[in-house]
Amino acid sequence: MTASLPVQPLSPLDGRYRAAVAPLADYLSEAGLNRARVEVEVEWLIALTDRSLFGTAPLADADKERLRGLYLDFGQAEIDWLAEKEAVTRHDVKAVEYLVRDRLSTLGLDAIAELTHFACTSEDINSASYALTVKRAVERVWLPALQDVIAKLRELAIEHADAAMLSRTHGQPATPSTMGKEIAVFAWRLERVVKRIEGSEYLAKFSGATGTWSAHLAAEPDADWPRIAREYIEGLGIDFNILTTQIESHDWQVELYDHVRHAGGILHNLTTDIWTYISLGYFAQIPVAGATGSSTMPHKINPIRFENAEANLELSGALLGSLSQTLVTSRLQRDLTDSTTQRNIGVAFGHSLLALDNLRRGLNEISLSRDVLLADLDTNWEVLGEAIQTAIRAEVVAGRSTIQDPYAMLKELTRGHRVGAAELAEFVQGLEIGDAAKQRLLALTPATYVGLAETLAK
Repeated sequence: MTASLPVQPLSPLDGRYRAAVAPLADYLSEAGLNRARVEVEVEWLIALTDRSLFGTAPLADADKERLRGLYLDFGQAEIDWLAEKEAVTRHDVKAVEYLVRDRLSTLGLDAIAELTHFACTSEDINSASYALTVKRAVERVWLPALQDVIAKLRELAIEHADAAMLSRTHGQPATPSTMGKEIAVFAWRLERVVKRIEGSEYLAKFSGATGTWSAHLAAEPDADWPRIAREYIEGLGIDFNILTTQIESHDWQVELYDHVRHAGGILHNLTTDIWTYISLGYFAQIPVAGATGSSTMPHKINPIRFENAEANLELSGALLGSLSQTLVTSRLQRDLTDSTTQRNIGVAFGHSLLALDNLRRGLNEISLSRDVLLADLDTNWEVLGEAIQTAIRAEVVAGRSTIQDPYAMLKELTRGHRVGAAELAEFVQGLEIGDAAKQRLLALTPATYVGLAETLAK
């Protein structure tokens, strides 16, 4: 039996790929969640005393600053303290409450200690903390990474706007486009989804054990607790949900994760298309000094960035789908399935962020082989059959031709046959159509038959 390894991270996100996803850990790790919980507890204390509830007075600015230091300076000492306390309490939010109480004593603020976690259920703290951490992770880390990829796509779309290429509908030669226009399609699709993500709500509840403010009213029946709660939650920079059970219903999370998964699906489509263009020779990969493509075939440069992105988008999509499916349901007023599920939010975003990192790198390590695109076009003159039959039909309608069934005529000429420039020119010369139409068709090549592709890309 082999000896056990030294302690190792089980997840590749915390091991091999740690550097690429580390910024998410500030928000979506257990420590990030606990820091947010401390923030929510501290700001609730300040909100209660600011309203002079239960005979308190607003804290001095210096005391508020010291209190806020509990989360602004949250570090390893607090992480260790909470781990030790949770081992006793078997309750993570209760451990956070005890941490705040302990620090209040240290700060000489014992007089307000009983307002710590006042009238709160754990899910008041958790819903606000998840709203804060997910919002910050999305807005500060994940969305900027996606925007970087979109910016690169826009750059490539404009750079290659005029690069004519053979399209492949159903994998077969089809009406040409330009590489820039095809890349622009992905940027356009992603920007639509980004707008939805940017408009996301991040909802929290703060209404007690079953969402009724019962304990609050027992303590102070004359206070407008729903208004106090709303002002407090919105003051944190998140959105307020007034009508809930013990938990905030997570519908905002379902909506957000579905949008993120949608973006991931578009990115997955992008990775498989770029991979295919590389396979066709349309894009050349720029060699990286010292890198190895194959352990046995020295010539190879493998499209590993796009393959890595593809796999991580699939993992992220599966996790986001599971989050959406699970979080939409809670038995009666509360069950704990969401607690375990939400601990994997960071994993889902981690795989997505890793994919974005690889996509960004991959898009910077390819160059367009315009000669390959032109050579491919030059061996597929039959794609002009669409243009010719359409022009003939217009001539028939205009009374300049009596040709019967132009489509069938071109089908007979081109379907299943290789037709070159000379053969098409001879065919067009013999057509009964007006001279202007004939000259337009004779001037046409696969490389110029791209319609408005360049304009659309730009």
